[in-house]
Amino acid sequence: MRRPFLACTLLCCIAGGTLLPAPASASSPELTGLERTLNALVASRSSDYGIAVLDLRNGSAASVRGDIAYPMASTVKLAIAGAYLTDVDHGRRSLTDMIAGRSAATLMELMIVRSDNHAADLLLARVGGPAAVQQWLSSNGISGIRIDRNIAQLLRERGHLFDSKDVATPNAMVSLLYKLNSGTLLTVESRSLLFNLMSRCVTGTRRIRALLPAGTRVEDKTGTLDGVTNDVGFINMPDGRRLAVAVFAKGGRDRQVGIAQVARVIYDHFADLGRNALTYFMELK
Repeated sequence: MRRPFLACTLLCCIAGGTLLPAPASASSPELTGLERTLNALVASRSSDYGIAVLDLRNGSAASVRGDIAYPMASTVKLAIAGAYLTDVDHGRRSLTDMIAGRSAATLMELMIVRSDNHAADLLLARVGGPAAVQQWLSSNGISGIRIDRNIAQLLRERGHLFDSKDVATPNAMVSLLYKLNSGTLLTVESRSLLFNLMSRCVTGTRRIRALLPAGTRVEDKTGTLDGVTNDVGFINMPDGRRLAVAVFAKGGRDRQVGIAQVARVIYDHFADLGRNALTYFMELK
């Protein structure tokens, strides 16, 4: 029953990802099994999870509460980075620009690798503040993400679990990841810089990365507030497949463990697809 899809997957492997499909607008039939597994996993946990995953090779997608808005926390820093790097690509700014005594490149590294809030606010102010980043998202067709405050303002306020400001749906965050990866927003140089910084993220060792096989390349950005634990980014599979993943969690206990378990379920599902596709190819020979 699954062989037509596996053959399609194999053809995508041969094509080497030269054509990047648009993200699916709804969950893909071939990933209903993954959705069932994820639903069962998060139903057994005390936190509220929102999950989205997109196969960047063939556009197949799955989600759990994918259209529900969750507090972004520091995952918003990916949008700030995207807006600033877009200005760099268009010659309006430079990574050598000095901001409060530090280069923009240093601030970018601090913001993404160490999730430095002050660095994020300096870059956010330089591009024009939350409204400017919101406009950048809108002008690039990314909806479902709302940016209202800088990080200092966000941290001064309480009630993050029920906040309607500075939120994103998992599907919207995966859409941002897709566009950052696709080449429609950033040049090759800017994408390489951003993804290299994400690969060095030191704040997410107990989240998406925690239970994946040793050596798995992950490029991610975490987010943390009182009662909120997030991780979003890319998982690179052994067969060359690249997955955009967003996991938001709020309330309950052991949210980092939950995120790690979600990531491992996703990894194992796509690893099985890769093995099955290879087996089918060998049978055809």
